[in-house]
Amino acid sequence: MKTIRWGIIGCGDVTEVKSGPAFQKAKNSALVAVMRRNGELARDYARRHDVPKWYDDADRLINDPEVDAVYVATPPAYHKEYALKAIKAGKPVYVEKPMALNYEECLEMIEASEKAGVPLFVAYYRRALDRFNKVKELISSGAIGEVRFVTITLYQRPMEIKDRNDLPWRVVPEIAGGGLFVDLACHTLDIMDYILGPINEAKGYTGNQGRMYPAEDIVTASLSFLSEVKGTGAWCFTTWQDYDMNEIVGTRGKLSFSTFGQEPIRLENRDGVQEFSIQNPLHIQQQLIQSIVDELNGCGRCPSTGRTAARSSRVMDEILAGHRART
Repeated sequence: MKTIRWGIIGCGDVTEVKSGPAFQKAKNSALVAVMRRNGELARDYARRHDVPKWYDDADRLINDPEVDAVYVATPPAYHKEYALKAIKAGKPVYVEKPMALNYEECLEMIEASEKAGVPLFVAYYRRALDRFNKVKELISSGAIGEVRFVTITLYQRPMEIKDRNDLPWRVVPEIAGGGLFVDLACHTLDIMDYILGPINEAKGYTGNQGRMYPAEDIVTASLSFLSEVKGTGAWCFTTWQDYDMNEIVGTRGKLSFSTFGQEPIRLENRDGVQEFSIQNPLHIQQQLIQSIVDELNGCGRCPSTGRTAARSSRVMDEILAGHRART
């Protein structure tokens, strides 16, 4: 088995615990280089995480002969640029979510990947977590009968804005593709795609009720799956408390679970109530990264590809179409 040597472009917060150490802990995997535009920060990251090389130039990392595969962990505005460069260099690329600023950019990345024969993966890591695979297993086993509809609810207290002239990038549409809806809802939409199959149509209503930043801060949506399952979603980021819950309702029962928490999965049916407590790993991307390493070594398959990830970007584009047209 070959050791896949990884390079990270953009070693920010997401790489500190969620992903960076996972490249070192996965079997047949090593993190050999990191890049950040601020060289001092790149060097500091490399020192703290025991990474041999650091760069302040992405091209140098991509073209380093000792880097086999590239992880793009920048904000979405830069995903396409760096992914295309890695693909051109013939190196498999793993891109943070959401895959790009919009569905059109996703298609460009997929076309380049398939034309060059270079694998493209996306960090929808919940597809590899035991917690969500248990939900998928329960549905496949018929625990709730035939699935009829889904409800998605996520609301949060307002983010703290210290300076409206220096906003966090996650609420700047030109950098993030939208606001916190894009940053967070993409995970739930992707996991519903994984569990229930693709969403083939979505319609949304959006607003900016808090007036704290230009991006949307409330979104409601109706969803229709290819399987004929229907769904609704509500995401609001200016409420009095945090709440995160998904419900999948069938002909014989219901499953309830959160996207971001670790509360037990709750199954209710005619046999009563069962709860399944499944904790996520410390380095939450490790299981997906392992699946990528295994696929690159020809002994496994990663469940999150450019093709699967692009579907969630298309759905979000459809939901946000009205808001983007107004702004």
